Amino acid sequence: MFRPFLRFDTGCASYVLGCGGLGRCAVVDPRADDLEAYVAFAESKGMRITHVIDTHVHADHASGGPELARRTGARYCLHERADVAHAFEPLRDGDDIELGNTRIHVMHTPGHTPESVSLLVVDLRRGPEPWFVLTGDTLFSGAVGRPDLPGDARESARELHASLERLLALPDDLEVWPAHFAGSACGAGLSGKPCSTIGFERRWSPLLALDRDAFVASVTDVPEKPAEMAAHLRANRGAG
Repeated sequence: MFRPFLRFDTGCASYVLGCGGLGRCAVVDPRADDLEAYVAFAESKGMRITHVIDTHVHADHASGGPELARRTGARYCLHERADVAHAFEPLRDGDDIELGNTRIHVMHTPGHTPESVSLLVVDLRRGPEPWFVLTGDTLFSGAVGRPDLPGDARESARELHASLERLLALPDDLEVWPAHFAGSACGAGLSGKPCSTIGFERRWSPLLALDRDAFVASVTDVPEKPAEMAAHLRANRGAG
């Protein structure tokens, strides 16, 4: 089971995925104002939400992760480097989350934020090869995540370049489903198409053809951060 929830007004994407046979699913990057929709979809498919995962601490909207986990009794998961006040289950690079025939492999892909992860999803009924990858705010359709949120933009940009190299080593035909598309301020030049493939991005995204120094110079030249980003970060970190 795989169901994207797309907000075209703000360019936000969240996902419900899991194993229909076992009746277990995960919700990735949930928005606070869509919690009932995730629960209703899971119930309609006879599935129980066992994991709620944020690919990173979001800066452009209120995360529904902690509240959805509380309501459903699910585990709330973030990468171990996440700087938040609320309790969470730490994810580490190389971890695997088992949802029956659906498996989620955690890739630590810092750069947009220190705790950013990408989630490589396998459907064992189809075979052992990856089915798709949820790239959070690391790799978008047509763009990459902005590196200026955590502090040192140039250092974060170097981390982002290394993370993108890891993603570009994945199979060309692998589907890419990011956390945002056009309408979001989390990157510059995002496509209106909410998904892509590794091969298409490698072929057509100019940023991905740059060497590291040129890449760092390009991605650190970003528009001013929207004023509400700081408030969203504080709230999603549990600081008010």
